[in-house]
Amino acid sequence: MIGAQTAFETKMLLRNGEQLLLTVVIPALLLVLFSAVSIVDTGTGKAVDFLAPGILALAVLSTAFTGQAIATGFERRYGVLKRLGASPLPRWALMTAKTGSVLVTEVLQIVLLTAIAFALGWSPHGNPLFVVLLLVLGTAAFSGLGLLMAGTLKAEATLAAANLVFLLLLVGGGIIVPLDKFPGAAQDVLRLLPVSALSDGLRDVLRDGAGMPWGNLAILLVWAVVGLGAAARFFKWE
Repeated sequence: MIGAQTAFETKMLLRNGEQLLLTVVIPALLLVLFSAVSIVDTGTGKAVDFLAPGILALAVLSTAFTGQAIATGFERRYGVLKRLGASPLPRWALMTAKTGSVLVTEVLQIVLLTAIAFALGWSPHGNPLFVVLLLVLGTAAFSGLGLLMAGTLKAEATLAAANLVFLLLLVGGGIIVPLDKFPGAAQDVLRLLPVSALSDGLRDVLRDGAGMPWGNLAILLVWAVVGLGAAARFFKWE
């Protein structure tokens, strides 16, 4: 039942034009644009080496947080979750299927973005296992926050808030603009955000060939525990 629901959730996600724009088209366009045109000073080295890890983090943000929050919020509003909750599929299994759908979509995103980055001259380094662990923890953190928002706010409020957070984190999360471009006090706060921890951690591994960035991993773990715990506690199905 979980596998069937995961496949259904994935098909619905990929058929939604607005979600596809958010999760695939926008990250790909940003990667190509900012790699090809020197709009933002990304420091020494090729721009794509700085941008590619950040765009991978953006892909996780767009799917696990923004896309899932909006879709789940409207499913809750129209009673879809209520009807599914009354079906033989347990509610925990429904959440598992939604998470599985997010992971499947992210795999497709990462494959596409990685191919584009390679075409732009990207030269990644580091241990792939570290990258996978960062991506999984980042997904857990953003998924918890997205479900928390969708399960507590009205659908229209979720739509506005999720898109606003997406834009703010795109600018201030170290995805395109390096965090060292911000004032010192702001940097300390921004580095504690989950998207900053994910993008910085991926950059440390993929660009610099560093070992496991334990500090960034710890930040993601805290956000994942807090987000998923709060979502489980406060999520309203109706």
